[in-house]
Order: sequence, then structure tokens, then C-alpha cells
Amino acid sequence: MMEDEAFTDISGKAISLDCQSHSSFCREFTVSSPKVSIGKVLVYTCCVWLLAYTVFFFTQNTAVLSSAILITLVSMMLHIHFVKVDHESLLVIGSLGIQVSSSYASGREMTSFIEMSKIKDIVINEAIYMHKIIYYLCVLLKDSSDPNAVSSVVPLFQSSKPRLNCLVKVYKSCQEVLSKC
Repeated sequence: MMEDEAFTDISGKAISLDCQSHSSFCREFTVSSPKVSIGKVLVYTCCVWLLAYTVFFFTQNTAVLSSAILITLVSMMLHIHFVKVDHESLLVIGSLGIQVSSSYASGREMTSFIEMSKIKDIVINEAIYMHKIIYYLCVLLKDSSDPNAVSSVVPLFQSSKPRLNCLVKVYKSCQEVLSKC
């Protein structure tokens, strides 16, 4: 079973949720963000270079132009490699655990795994972000000394920041898998 629905993030930008059920004990959720906008890249590049040409016009120093080009290229590469996340995935395997993955625009991937024995629950939590209350999905980890206590909270979908309607869909499906363990 494969579904692909359109949702929005907390800023109102379109994101998509892809839900795949591999079995009754294994489900995968992928939240995808829009690709890098060429228009925005051109606008930022033109602004930096116009500013550099203005400074060059008054100073006649060619190092200003070279620096502007270098700074623009390096900052774009850093943004694509470390900041811009294309999609985030959550793989819930009933008796094994949860795998969380983030794929960046440069192709770099970060993956972490949480064993089922360490998971207390998956919940939707709320937080104050800027001037509004947002919701986020998180994994509550058991405290090793007290099984009824929570040792830490692992937030999911940190880059895409989906709205509550998307989180509820993922939450309900995760709870179905966890209830069968």
C-alpha cells in the first residue's frame, strides 16, 4: 500500500507525505520538502554581486569582486550540504525499533536507529516557536534506572516541520505498529 498526500509545513510551504506499509509490523513515512528554487538562488546571487560591484565601483579594488564570487559559491555549497534537507524518513519496525533518516540536497544522508527496548512511546508534543505554538512528533526514550520515567525526547521531522494534520496521520499509524508488539 502506498499513499502520497500533500500537506504544508508550519510556514505554509507545501510538503508531501509518502506512507508505505511494508507489512503489519513495518511502516515507512517520508516527508519531502520542495527542491531548491533556482529563482531564489538567482535573486540572492544577483543581490550579493550587485553589492560587490557597487563597492568595486567606489573602491576600484578587484579583491571585492573575487571575494563576493567566492563567498557566494562557498555559502551555496554549505547550504546545500548542511542545511537543505530534501526528505526525512521514519521507518517503524514493530519488534526491532525505529530508523530516522535525513537526506540533504547534496546527496548526504544521516541515519540513526533507536532500539525498541529503549522506546517508551511516540507522542505529539507542542512547543512555542517564535510567536506561535507548533506541534512535533517525538520519541520518548526510557530511563535505564526507572522504566516509568523518560530519559530524553528525540524529535522527528525537524527540518520539514509538518503541521498537526500530517503528524496525526503518522502518529496513528505508528501507534498501530507499536500496539502489535
